[in-house]
Formats: sequence, C-alpha cells, structure tokens
Amino acid sequence: MTAVLDAPCQVADLTSVTEPAVLGVPGQINLDYAATAPCARAASDAVNEILPWYASVHRGAGALSQRCTLAYERARQTVGDFVGAREDDYVIFTRNTTDALNLLAHVIPADTLVVTFAGEHHANLLPWRDCLRLPVPGSPGAAVRSLDSALRVLRQGADERPLLVSVTGATNVTGELWPIRELSLVARRHGARVAVDAAQLAPHHPVDLADLGADYLALSGHKLYAPFGAGVLVGRSDWLDAATPYLAGGGASAKVGDATHDVRWATGPARHEAGTPNLLGAVALAAVCSALEGSDRAALAAREQALLHRLRTGLAALDGVAELRIFAEDAPRVGIVSFAVAGRESAEIAAGLARRGIGVRDGLFCAHPLARRLLGEASQRAGWTQTPATALRASIGLGTTGSDVDAFLTALTAVVAAAPSTTPTTSACTP
Repeated sequence: MTAVLDAPCQVADLTSVTEPAVLGVPGQINLDYAATAPCARAASDAVNEILPWYASVHRGAGALSQRCTLAYERARQTVGDFVGAREDDYVIFTRNTTDALNLLAHVIPADTLVVTFAGEHHANLLPWRDCLRLPVPGSPGAAVRSLDSALRVLRQGADERPLLVSVTGATNVTGELWPIRELSLVARRHGARVAVDAAQLAPHHPVDLADLGADYLALSGHKLYAPFGAGVLVGRSDWLDAATPYLAGGGASAKVGDATHDVRWATGPARHEAGTPNLLGAVALAAVCSALEGSDRAALAAREQALLHRLRTGLAALDGVAELRIFAEDAPRVGIVSFAVAGRESAEIAAGLARRGIGVRDGLFCAHPLARRLLGEASQRAGWTQTPATALRASIGLGTTGSDVDAFLTALTAVVAAAPSTTPTTSACTP
C-alpha cells in the first residue's frame, strides 16, 4: 500500500475563514454531507427560539399563531431571496428535493415532454410521466450539444407541446458541476423551460434562478444544514396555479361547497401546501440561508476546494483505489468524491471506517444508472478485470477540517491493507 500522508494538509492559509458553525459529536468524523449535512448552529438556534411560541400557521388569531404565521412567511421570503426568486415566482415549502420535483411533475401540463440525462439522481429520473433520457455525456460541452440536437429534433414539424429540461446542478455521485447556464440558453432557443435540481449545488455555491436561466429550482433543507424536514420548489407561478393541488385538504381550498366536487382552490403557494405546514423546517432553512448569505461564500468555497484537493490527491495515491468521474479529471466539482476499491465490497470498507469513527456512504447513491456506468469506466481506466458492484463516497462541507481528511485517508489506508471482513451488505439505493 502506497503511503498517503507524506505532508500536513495544505489548508493553513484558509483556516482563518469564518464559516457558519455546525453541530457534531466529539470523536466522530462525518464525511457523508452529500446524503445529509450536519445541523447548522443557526438552524438549531432558530428552532429553539420559535419553539416556545409554537402554534398553528395561517389558522389562528392568538398571539402565538400570529407570530408563527409571520415567521413562516418571513422564512418563505428569505429562502426566495436566497435563490433569487423573481416577482412572479412562488416559493413552495415541500419535504425535500424529491418531494419538490414530484410536485413539479404533478403541475406541468399533461402533454409536457421532460428531457433529462441518464446521469440524474432518481428524484429527477422517476417522477416524470413522459420523459426522454439523453445519454450520459463525456464532457460539459457534449451535454450542451446533446441537448441542442435532441430539442432541435423534437421541435421539427408542428410539435408545439410544452418541453421541460430538468437537470442537476451538481451530481450527488461525483460532485461534478453541470453547465446549467449553457443548457438553459439551448433550452430557451427551443422554447423549453428549465428545472434545476440544486440539492447538491446550493450547499456549496450561490444559486440564482435568473443567473442560471432556470424556471424552477428544487433543494432540500437536510442537505443545506437544516435537517428539520423542509425543502422548496421555487419557480414560475402559471403552471403551479393552473394545476390541481398537489395535496387536497385544508389550506389548499379557498371555498368548499356542499356538493362533492364543489371546491374552489386557493392560488399562490397555499394551493400546494395543504395541511399544517412545517413551521420548524421553514424557519430552520431560512436561518441557514441567512447565515450563508452573511458569510464570505467565495472564501468558503476556496477552503472547501483546498480540502477537496487534499482528499482527491490522497485517494489517487492509494493502490487499488479508483475515483469515479463523468467528465475530465480536472472538471469543476463540489466537495464530493466517489471511489471503488479493487476486489473489495464497499459495505465492508465503509464498516471498517465506521469502526474507526469515520462515516462515509456506500452503495449506488440513488443514481443507479450513472453509478453503474461510472464503476465500469473507472474499472477500465484502472485495468481491473472485475467491476465492483457498488462504490464508496466521501463528502465534505462546513465544519470539515484538514485533520478530518487526513484521519480518513489514514484509516482508509489501514482498512484497505487489512484482510477483508464479512459485513452485511447495505442498501444500494442511498442518497
């Protein structure tokens, strides 16, 4: 086994960067941010502040209810500002990105064709009724050309049905950034709308609907340091107001008559937020958005990239370890690295790391088509005779330190060098 830690982690010049604090457990190193990020102190504090006042939202005249309603609607405004919501956009609170994209699938016109790529997370593969999946491209430029070609063919003749291009901002398997602005320009030329899965992008980079050229954007609070069960769908109001409610019930209805189908539905975000809303989730998410907006995000990104470089360099130095990637090795990415170990079960490696107090992810990351393809390609590049069935993923973010990365590399070196142990196989469909 090749030695990894031949020098201290080179992030000393960035250790003075002030970043929003996150909660953690002493002695445990969490490198599974891409699945669920730790809770930010700002989210915890915001929830604790509102808890004594906790009451119904939009449904009471008392002081507690009025304060909670105000907090909920302020949270909506804060989250909308965080993603650059436009005047005619709605900010609809959902459970997570999967829920938000399923809501979007519910509200698009019935004859809409959705165009996406086979490299998407299941949340952006499975909800669509009529979907064209383009092959996984080998480069960002190839993605743009593929979409342009597909949309040109679809628009031939008199085909004027609605088109929606739905694509990730950063893939959860490799962290690589997709060329959203360029894809949006292509979509716009062909009269298509654009939806962005920003679940992995928003925790690492500022996101702005207008800047991205997107019509809709979905993200999850639990990946954005606000693990209280809230996500959002933000975007154009016309399709949202034209569709029947995502959930039928109180709050979504403006008036209900005595006859079975005598219902007048509300307009605006309430139309798709039936039932008692998740006040704590909304407040927590807004608090993190405010904390990130008040920080130097360029400095945070630079610090993360230094840690990511250390992580990838250490993995590349290990014999029998191959990194998964879609694009070229130097393609921009957020703090996510997936890799495989020759001849070893990913679950067994993950269990060995867990015994050393280090948490990573193993499986196919709820992106089965992409992960299987990349495992095959990585095996070919490495010259392996057998392709591993699943992969491992290490992901970083706020609170990750150089010591964490070094400890992970040291532990992985020891686990890979040790004889394999028998462990139960974990689920291949993990976020």
